[in-house]
Amino acid sequence: MIIGITGTLGAGKGTIVELLKKRGFKHYSVRGFLIEEIKVRNLPINRDSMVIVANLLRNENSPSYIATKLYEIAEKNGGNSVIESLRAVGEVKELKKNKDFYLFSVDANIKKRYERIIKRGSESDKVSYEKFLEDEKREMENSDPAKQDLKKCIEMSDFKFRNNGTIKGLEKKVEEILRELKFK
Repeated sequence: MIIGITGTLGAGKGTIVELLKKRGFKHYSVRGFLIEEIKVRNLPINRDSMVIVANLLRNENSPSYIATKLYEIAEKNGGNSVIESLRAVGEVKELKKNKDFYLFSVDANIKKRYERIIKRGSESDKVSYEKFLEDEKREMENSDPAKQDLKKCIEMSDFKFRNNGTIKGLEKKVEEILRELKFK
């Protein structure tokens, strides 16, 4: 089984990934893939560089390029896997062609999400609330299948999670879906 994760900034994608990793899933990250590309290109590691590099790779190759590469690695390595941070419609459409692929999405209240990213404090999270809102707006909708369109990706998900409560609450919801998918 391969699970893809999409969702809004700071909604809890990483929390779901950590739960799946505890259950034996191997983790493949779009963010990690992009950071390696950003380093090769000698760009600053931030959200703007991630968007620019992701869009370049998709435009130069295909709308599903990054996700397809990660899916191929996951399939080659075998076992259950999770691919984190799917953001483009082209990625989702391509991955949904595979059997045993399920797309999870996660969202939460915007103020709660901003508090989470500030607390998380990764290199790309050190932004003002205004910049956070600007980034979200830029990534939320787009008619180009090679660019970020979180709204459409969330709509295309097989299972949607609202994460305004506790980590335990989110974990319980994910466990329910895993049981529904007959994951042991």
